[in-house]
Amino acid sequence: MKRSPRCLFNSDFETFLRIDTNAILGELCDNYHGTALTTTIEAWKSEIAILKNVLAKLNDDNGQIIFEYDIPRLGKRIDVVLLYKGIIFCLEFKVGESKVLEMDVDQVLDYALDLKNFHKLSRDKVIVPILIATKYQSRTDAIQMSVYDDSVVKPLVTGELGVLELIEKVLTRFPNELLVDNNWIISPYAPTPTIVEAAKKLYENHSVEDITRHEADEVSTDRTIKYILDVIQKSKANREKSICFVTGVPGAGKTLVGLDVAVQQTYQGSDKPIEDEGAFIFQEMAP
Repeated sequence: MKRSPRCLFNSDFETFLRIDTNAILGELCDNYHGTALTTTIEAWKSEIAILKNVLAKLNDDNGQIIFEYDIPRLGKRIDVVLLYKGIIFCLEFKVGESKVLEMDVDQVLDYALDLKNFHKLSRDKVIVPILIATKYQSRTDAIQMSVYDDSVVKPLVTGELGVLELIEKVLTRFPNELLVDNNWIISPYAPTPTIVEAAKKLYENHSVEDITRHEADEVSTDRTIKYILDVIQKSKANREKSICFVTGVPGAGKTLVGLDVAVQQTYQGSDKPIEDEGAFIFQEMAP
């Protein structure tokens, strides 16, 4: 059992079931950054007990269990990920809770969407977010897909006694999925940063091309940048006001265009910013 730096604990199902709960807790605590709170340790104990009971009833030599998997873009960790029968299960536990809160449902959905959009080895897989409020007395009855046709299941909710049944329902719905890649846990993770993150990196001596992942070809990107710079120069010369909208699918290079225009207009080939250049606003908007 070799731990990945991207999580606090990971193993195959058989190893997880075989080793003592205290050994798992010890590894979780040892790999935790700082000292784990008593409430955190007690939550881990409950999660381990619940999942030992569930996994004992699932037969899969290739199944993997991962505790506290890093989601860098969100600055959080998924409580537990199960890689089982070709499906990625994201489990968020609310130990001791008897109610399902909307913000908790949103939380586990955010994890699933992050994996789908930015985690390379998750992009072509079915992803199932499950919220487990341990004392909740009901569970989701139907398996429904997201309206975005992205292979992400709408968040499922259950108490601790309904976890196994939900997993079995999902397997009935998706019985023939290809196995998840063995390197899933160390998959490339490539989120496009927010404008604030990008700007911070820009002033840490990174080139603009290093700041964001984009999939547009250089010709299209360069043409767009040149066009916007021409608009700026003509507007200045004619003492006019202009506004430019750059549109495109996620990953097309919109952020790159805006940052490059901002840098070129600010420095104009000089090592220092040009003073009295007037206002320039770069607003990144969600679709």
